[in-house]
Amino acid sequence: MAQAAIQKKWTYRDYCAIPEDGRRHEILDGEHFMSPSPGVRHQRLSRRLYDALSGWLKQSQEGELFYAPLDVVLSDFDVVQPDVIWLSETSQAYLTEANVQGPPDLVVEILSPSSRRQDQSIKLDLYQRFGVREYWLVDPEVAEVRCWSLVGERFGRPRLFEASRGDAMSSPLLPGFTLPLPEFFA
Repeated sequence: MAQAAIQKKWTYRDYCAIPEDGRRHEILDGEHFMSPSPGVRHQRLSRRLYDALSGWLKQSQEGELFYAPLDVVLSDFDVVQPDVIWLSETSQAYLTEANVQGPPDLVVEILSPSSRRQDQSIKLDLYQRFGVREYWLVDPEVAEVRCWSLVGERFGRPRLFEASRGDAMSSPLLPGFTLPLPEFFA
């Protein structure tokens, strides 16, 4: 009688042993995910968002902002590289020289064809479970942003911001921040 193969869960140590290959590697619940580097549209949106958030940060002087690639180690079995992350003054304790060792206050993922499934379901659950205060999911295909905020220990219903309606994105987590979506997605 044949025994089923036991799948080994990936750890942060396994992750660190992956040779540099220009791809994005992440571990989600002990499963290794790999995707190609982001495309040009993705990178443009990432830069625009980072620039907008940087402008807000200069005014508010609240916390610190980072962009991919930077490892966020949520557990030994959960290592992600969000497109953009923000840590409040309180969460700065998670910063090490090598990575972020805990949940950022804000995580932004920009959907790509290779990451769509992980970003919309697996990471949504992961960020909720580890207490990320806000998760933004940017969808270039339909020019919209969904924003989940932590209410207690769970994400509430997502707020939807659409470029087609002329929406300007805002967040209670970032007082005074606005992002006009028609220009952002142009």
